[in-house]
Amino acid sequence: MSASPSPARRTVLRGAAALAGAAGAGAALAACSAESSTGGNTPATPTAPVELGAAAEVPVGGAKLYRERKLIVSCPAEGEYKAFSAQCTHAGCVLDKIVEGEGNCPCHGSRFDVATGKVLRGPATDPLPAVPVKAENGKLVAG
Repeated sequence: MSASPSPARRTVLRGAAALAGAAGAGAALAACSAESSTGGNTPATPTAPVELGAAAEVPVGGAKLYRERKLIVSCPAEGEYKAFSAQCTHAGCVLDKIVEGEGNCPCHGSRFDVATGKVLRGPATDPLPAVPVKAENGKLVAG
């Protein structure tokens, strides 16, 4: 003869399942937040001028990712530079690489044009914010 669980036991089991589900949902939401990504709580663009290094490190017609500074700098023509935040506008993750002119967000797969900051693939919907950049004495200074 098989006994069915008592109402109290069923209540306890349902409560445990609900708690486990809530914990899993909380972890999933935390994974999508800007604080849990490599972006942290720091601003997406520099608040003061930042020296990036030699201007010659950015190839003409190409771009360079300064991940630790959360910046991408492109060089559309000799001596001309454009900079953008490298912090994804979807959840704040810092882009991890540039492949064929596209900045890649490792968290959810958004892609950005490194020459314009424009979103090429979502889930991000907003472009990367532009950052002022100039070459001074052969070095790039952003912000």
